[in-house]
Amino acid sequence: MTDYALSAAQVAQYEEDGFLILPDFFPRRDMDQMLAIARADQALQDNANDRLDSTGKVSRLSLRHDLPASVYSAYARHRAIVEPMEQLIGDEVFHYHHKMMLKEPRVGGAWEWHQDYGYWYANFLRADMASCMIAVDRASRENGCLQVLKGSHKLGRIEHGKSGDQTGADMERVRHAERQLERVYCEMDPGTVLFFHSNLLHRSDPNESDYSRWALICCYSAASNPTFQAEAKSGHYEALERWNAEQVGVAAREHWNEVCG
Repeated sequence: MTDYALSAAQVAQYEEDGFLILPDFFPRRDMDQMLAIARADQALQDNANDRLDSTGKVSRLSLRHDLPASVYSAYARHRAIVEPMEQLIGDEVFHYHHKMMLKEPRVGGAWEWHQDYGYWYANFLRADMASCMIAVDRASRENGCLQVLKGSHKLGRIEHGKSGDQTGADMERVRHAERQLERVYCEMDPGTVLFFHSNLLHRSDPNESDYSRWALICCYSAASNPTFQAEAKSGHYEALERWNAEQVGVAAREHWNEVCG
């Protein structure tokens, strides 16, 4: 066991609820540094794609399946994320992708109710997958924080279809789930992390505030659950090099010097 190990109670809570929030997981100064890097990072902006919600509002995300030299890739390798993730999934994990979510003031759109495995089902045989969201700046109800249906991962995969530019869950089933399950607003200060199961139903409202809501989400699969589509360009097992906090700090400083120095 390491200093990053979750307690038995935390693992049990994740298994029951489908998610686990850990406040003040990373120092605020490190999140301020990542936010400054991201705002100055032209490569991140150039790689970002717009996603329209059902009303036509826009949310942006910048997604990478590879792990180039960057502060974002460094956190995807961070032992503080990878080792708890292996406890929660119950297996060695490999990196599937990571993405910066860029929800801007007044214009950032909603994300419709969905399960991540609703997207990933086409490539992976089982839902032995999970994500870790890192709050880079504050996430609140006002700026469109993540909402989850507590325990909804136990429903299994729900059929998904198109909603705007997004893939959304079958709303008839979602409405039934909403009547049965508690909705939790995941308000998070910078440095808080949220681990969540790939079958957990989640969504977010548009950002109607004057404040941005940026987050880094790192997504993983069990090593025993690689893609069954040999021709797929991503999702194949590759052993993940785990970095300690010092290595992540070095990568962050190098990225800072590159884009802000």
